[in-house]
Amino acid sequence: MNNPSGTSRRAVLAAAAAAAAAPFVAGGEAGAAPEHRPGSPKTWDLTLLGTSDTHGNVYNWDYYKDAEYDDSAHNDVGLAKVATLVNRIRAERRGKATLVLDAGDTIQGTPLATYYAKQEPITSTGERHPMARAMNVIDYDAVTLGNHEFNYGLPLLDLWIRQLGFPALAANAVNVKTGRPAFVPYVIKKVDLGHGAPNLRVGILGLTNPGVAIWDRANVEGRLRFEDLVATAAKYVPEMRRRGADIVLISAHGGDSGTSSYGPELPNENPSALIAEQVPGIDAILFGHAHNDVPQRFVTNAATGAQVLLSEPSKWGQRLTRMDFQLSRERNRWTITSKAATTLNTNTVEADPKVLAAVRAQHAKTVAYVNQVVATSTQTLSAAESRYRDTPILDYINKVQTDTVAAALGTARPILSIAAPFSRTAVFPAGQVKIKDVAGLYIYDNTLEAVVLTGAEVRAYLEYSAKYFVTLPVGATADPATISDPAVPDYNYDTISGVEYDIDISRPVGQRITRLVHPGTTTPVGDTEEFVVAVNNYRRSGGGNFPGIVKPQVYNAQQEIRQLLIDWAQAKGVIDPADFFTPNWRLVRQDVPVFP
Repeated sequence: MNNPSGTSRRAVLAAAAAAAAAPFVAGGEAGAAPEHRPGSPKTWDLTLLGTSDTHGNVYNWDYYKDAEYDDSAHNDVGLAKVATLVNRIRAERRGKATLVLDAGDTIQGTPLATYYAKQEPITSTGERHPMARAMNVIDYDAVTLGNHEFNYGLPLLDLWIRQLGFPALAANAVNVKTGRPAFVPYVIKKVDLGHGAPNLRVGILGLTNPGVAIWDRANVEGRLRFEDLVATAAKYVPEMRRRGADIVLISAHGGDSGTSSYGPELPNENPSALIAEQVPGIDAILFGHAHNDVPQRFVTNAATGAQVLLSEPSKWGQRLTRMDFQLSRERNRWTITSKAATTLNTNTVEADPKVLAAVRAQHAKTVAYVNQVVATSTQTLSAAESRYRDTPILDYINKVQTDTVAAALGTARPILSIAAPFSRTAVFPAGQVKIKDVAGLYIYDNTLEAVVLTGAEVRAYLEYSAKYFVTLPVGATADPATISDPAVPDYNYDTISGVEYDIDISRPVGQRITRLVHPGTTTPVGDTEEFVVAVNNYRRSGGGNFPGIVKPQVYNAQQEIRQLLIDWAQAKGVIDPADFFTPNWRLVRQDVPVFP
């Protein structure tokens, strides 16, 4: 692959790679010296502002509803809101040092981001990506690559990085051919603290998520490998210290739970707290990936006893992390004397007009695109109950996937299809159905693949999926709000069309599929029977760690499922449940339906 190094001042950073020491004077002109009592140690301060998991959000806009974003907690989203907070803090701290970092998952997640990756890809037009425009206006100091940065392939990622006015970091992403870092591992910035103080050298290490090797295998296999985040930090933190870093900050795209959504074949997915505990020499970690609001967490380093500060700023630009460090200098060495963090809610400010202006034309083009009518629906179809009841709108996905695979492979073997309830709010309204409605149903940029599973593998797959539900004894009240295990996200609950089955949620996990038969019959599915199974690339690559599905594809035309759904609707002109809805699964307790 091309080394994503950027141009102009970014080229200088990349050329130096890990040893880069980018000069930086924060906060403009130096202000007045702080109050200082004779005999007391003089102190200075540094503020770090951080975002993560912005996922293509610039405007405070819900493209699926074609309205200003709002949720039950009245959060706002978008970098335009973030920018106002950043500008306010910079102004308050004029003459003092303020750094701005991002912990990844930036260029995927909204129709705005998808439009400039798929409909008018920047790799074809050369246009600047909207997230590059917004982040350049804010003037970040560095961004870490998240796993979703790899969704659209390395050429688009490379171009996006080159469009940024600051470095993109990912120390644990290694070029397979050369064995060298594929991206800039870290930078060491010379920061002016003001008041005549010597420069503070701030080391910033970026760590991406090893799950990329599974989730975007098609884009990175044979080209990149992703090493353990803890081991990578242990390698680079001492190097950064040797090269003169006075303090070390990590920007990591991995949560702090210490758990993974995949099996043990890859390094830990969410190791930020483990990094703090196991790697000496780290002062603070800005982390992301889990989409949690973690204002402040301290983790004790096992070797040194030092308290490492961690913070995660939620998702989509809903929060901005603020870390404050107080420093003193003795015997030509900098020491952090105190540190604290919080997260700031972006719903407290108005959007920054400069960021809005930078992305206005691209936002307007996206809004126009998603409001194109693709078909007419004979009735309102909602995904609200799709988690616990077979619904037409989820069968719509399975019908399109089944038809697509059947057209390519024929029907020599029965074709099954897998779909998950990605959204609880998706609706096809009666009457006009627009692209935004279809995109709201299928919110991920997955492509369609197919593999062959035996009947025994289908049963094992369904048993694994059924762990989504809590165990609910006969007679206990079945409440849709609490029927699922909160540890299992909706996107990791799959339904399968093409067979009929019951899920008995009164039984233990692993013993819940009490009926698995051929459609319209009482004939059980045999263990050795073979089925062609349509499935998205995320699941087929191992996302969610479902059993039996990671195997060679018999179909992989690199067709995006969302676009297939749009194309099917446009070709038909009418969305009628009579064309695709076949109720084939239900939740039961001792053969009695939970939701009649």
